Amino acid sequence: MGMVQSDSAADSGREMIAVLDFGSQYSQLIARRIRECGVYSELVPFDISLEALARLKPRGLILSGGPASVYEPGAPQLRPEILAAGWPVLGICYGMQLLAQQLGGRVAAASDREYGPARLHLTGPATPLFADLGPELDVWMSHGDRIVELPAGFHVLAETANTPVAAMGDPARRIYGLQFHPEVVHTPQGKQILENFCRLCGCEMTWTPASFIEAATAQIRATVGRGQVICALSGGVDSAVTATLVQRAVGDQLTAVFVNNGLLREGEVEESLQLFRQHLGLKVDYVDASARFLQVLQGVIDPEEKRKRIGATFIQVFEQEARRLGRVDFLAQGTLYPDVIESATRDSKAAARIKSHHNVGGLPEDLRFQLVEPLRYLFKDEVRRVGLALGLPEAMVWRQPFPGPGLAVRVIGEVNEERLAVVRAADAIVREEVARAGLARDVWQYFAVLTPLRSVGVMGDQRTYAHVVAVRAVVAEDAMTADWARLPYEVLARISNRIVNEVPAVNRVVYDISSKPPATIEWE
Repeated sequence: MGMVQSDSAADSGREMIAVLDFGSQYSQLIARRIRECGVYSELVPFDISLEALARLKPRGLILSGGPASVYEPGAPQLRPEILAAGWPVLGICYGMQLLAQQLGGRVAAASDREYGPARLHLTGPATPLFADLGPELDVWMSHGDRIVELPAGFHVLAETANTPVAAMGDPARRIYGLQFHPEVVHTPQGKQILENFCRLCGCEMTWTPASFIEAATAQIRATVGRGQVICALSGGVDSAVTATLVQRAVGDQLTAVFVNNGLLREGEVEESLQLFRQHLGLKVDYVDASARFLQVLQGVIDPEEKRKRIGATFIQVFEQEARRLGRVDFLAQGTLYPDVIESATRDSKAAARIKSHHNVGGLPEDLRFQLVEPLRYLFKDEVRRVGLALGLPEAMVWRQPFPGPGLAVRVIGEVNEERLAVVRAADAIVREEVARAGLARDVWQYFAVLTPLRSVGVMGDQRTYAHVVAVRAVVAEDAMTADWARLPYEVLARISNRIVNEVPAVNRVVYDISSKPPATIEWE
């Protein structure tokens, strides 16, 4: 399979900080925070080779935290040749302990574990890592081990009441360690510390939506050459930004294909076509393949199988359209970084596969196109900023995320016309009421799920035995983590009343109050 992405800082001339992932729940957050400092950052496996890392041309390295103890047999280690290569290094939590151990210090279990808020006291010599910060900081701790002997050349830079070595550094080699987590919001001045690290790495912090657009279009143009491109449109901001970038790069060499898979929300086909054609000026090839998708989903209950069949069918449809259109060399699609991370592809060895995404986990090995995925290393909020910089309508940029498999993963169990009609009608009510309450920008996603349950009810003095619909609404920054939205009771009441009165065969509505983790945003 051909994989072509705008994924390398070296290719585009961007400054870059590499985050080596040792399995922390905060690893992706470190990369996000570095990007917020105006420096491109990418998550890479902890055991990446020196050669592969050097190709990225990082200005510095960050070693993430992790669940292991560095002294345990089989604990993840940093390749010694990477540490000896001369890059500035910042170790966080496990990363700091790993630096200490591999450079000749000693780490042991702490008698008093430290989880949660702590007061940090800067005690060591002045260092650029803590430049422009006061003598005391509020920080967030999460560890059960401590450094009991520093490596040669290192100084203690900070301490807390329970941790004598809460920060350490060897300024001569530009190697630093933090026992606390600067990437979380519970460390209020953590972003300043990360900015200071970027500066001591020599970064000018100029990575912006405009610079990304310039680099991405140049990369697409160089990759595609005179080839022909099909872009998969879904109606969401990801594919819209992808199509706009490709069009900007290669113009009429792009044909956008909008597939109606029968799994879209109410009114989505008409709204999307109008936006694409009128506002973006795209050449759009519309394909109604709804019957075909429903046929391949017939009798399928397993959610992973649904995703794989939908992904495979998408590719089959595109290949047929390509043959009809003539020569097509590339398939452009709006894969995002969270899709890649959750599918546990090569980008994050330390992550367990949560679920396959149809655009990264459902592609056949013999795909006849090369893939162009310019957003593959962006988070959703970054895509939105790029969309606004491209001049996309706000209605499109702020459209709530919608899964690639569509309503198929919001119908629990078998997907058919009848069940889709129920969830589509209920979902429309949820969207209308959230928007009517003025909460559309405050809530990341909000939708209805048709459960496999039926329950007893009473309507008009008659006993009913009908469907149970679940309402899901979450707040998030990038969907890597999410919390359930505290929608006002009156909004929930209107949603419930309307669904049971307006949607046939539904007599009960429940509200999902689980967060991610442990749940995922979608039910399947």
